[in-house]
Amino acid sequence: MTTSKPPASNAIIASAPDRVRAADPTAQTHRLTLDRTLQSALETLAAEVVADQGDRLQIALVVADHRSGEILASVGSSAFTDDARAGFVDMTQALRSPGSTLKPLVYGLAFDEWLAHPETLLEDRPTDFSGYRPQNYDRQYRGTIRARDALQKSLNIPVVALTEALGPARLLTALDKAGVRHEMPEGEPGLAIALGGIGVNLQDMVQLYAAIARGGVALPLCWRKVAPHEEGQRLLATTSAWFLGDILAGLAPPPGAPQNRLAYKTGTSYGHRDAWAIGYDGRHVIGVWLGRADGTPVPGVFGADLAAPVLFQAFSRLKPRLDPQPLAHPATLLVANAQLPQPLQRFRSRSAAFEATADAPAIAFPPDGAEVELLPDGLLAKVQGGTAPFTWLANGAPVALSLRDRAVMLPGLGTGFITLSVIDATGRSARATVRLR
Repeated sequence: MTTSKPPASNAIIASAPDRVRAADPTAQTHRLTLDRTLQSALETLAAEVVADQGDRLQIALVVADHRSGEILASVGSSAFTDDARAGFVDMTQALRSPGSTLKPLVYGLAFDEWLAHPETLLEDRPTDFSGYRPQNYDRQYRGTIRARDALQKSLNIPVVALTEALGPARLLTALDKAGVRHEMPEGEPGLAIALGGIGVNLQDMVQLYAAIARGGVALPLCWRKVAPHEEGQRLLATTSAWFLGDILAGLAPPPGAPQNRLAYKTGTSYGHRDAWAIGYDGRHVIGVWLGRADGTPVPGVFGADLAAPVLFQAFSRLKPRLDPQPLAHPATLLVANAQLPQPLQRFRSRSAAFEATADAPAIAFPPDGAEVELLPDGLLAKVQGGTAPFTWLANGAPVALSLRDRAVMLPGLGTGFITLSVIDATGRSARATVRLR
């Protein structure tokens, strides 16, 4: 899209075209990545959605090509001149609570750290996390449940348990790596982050989901025509990102929407202030936010009921059918719970999984920080202590499963830096970062 309209005079900028004109008001022409036809279609959709939803409800949408990072449409609000809806505010940039839309990232990090697998059994029971007692949205509990089902049902207890095991700071570091700007109350980050206890904006959340859709590699979204990006930062392992897409594509669509296996997640913030839906296929990612610009509650609003149907409508206006998701990476561990390594069959708490004991496993070779030459058959690795069988991982991906030998040749490793991990039969682990040449 090329725009040459005069710059917006509003103090609060309402859309990407307005933002780019305000950033350089003297330029006569701005070359943007926006698709004029799609932008117009989604502005119409936005107006249709809020027309019958009261005089204060507002909407924002962002569409991007996750392969290139180009933003194809950005609707910051509906009814620019409607003061009741605060239509002059670009809600794609407003800090709001993301509700449950951060949960996929938590699970992806847990998959990366080998804390869980989609078939790992988790507990959904009343739990006291050092004084923090989260509940599920329906105040019901499902008992023992697979990680896959816990994410699809958006349960709170399992994801908080995983966040406790990872550490809230790990989640914040991942958001930083994905380029998600965030604000939170002062003090140490708490477990409530996993349930939306943080401020983020819609465009950055679309950028996060674009990274998942791209196989775990984060790139900044852009709305100016620029040179292609350099290689992005790896946020998640390719296998972990694929697992998330497979799980989210298994969610039932809203009533009346096509059964097309769109990978998506909804979210509702505390007090029903924000309704979210973000989804992706093999090419595009779309994010939808609905709520009131002033942050007041919208009684009874849920992301699944309000935002998810809009997400599916937006995809239908983007293209007639979805692009297929990529096939699973060869290293993806596609097995049932009973075939998982014993430590992965049931989630263990952080203290149980990582607490060092006298007989805990340790990587005897190669030592941490060493530079090692690859042999023709691979890398020789040795473990001391611990209980057999042992599972070996390289950069979070399994390379040797259920071995009783303490010395093993690990094939298929390339040169460069690698994090080598070993997990014993009781779930205890050790790791070493080495450079292979």
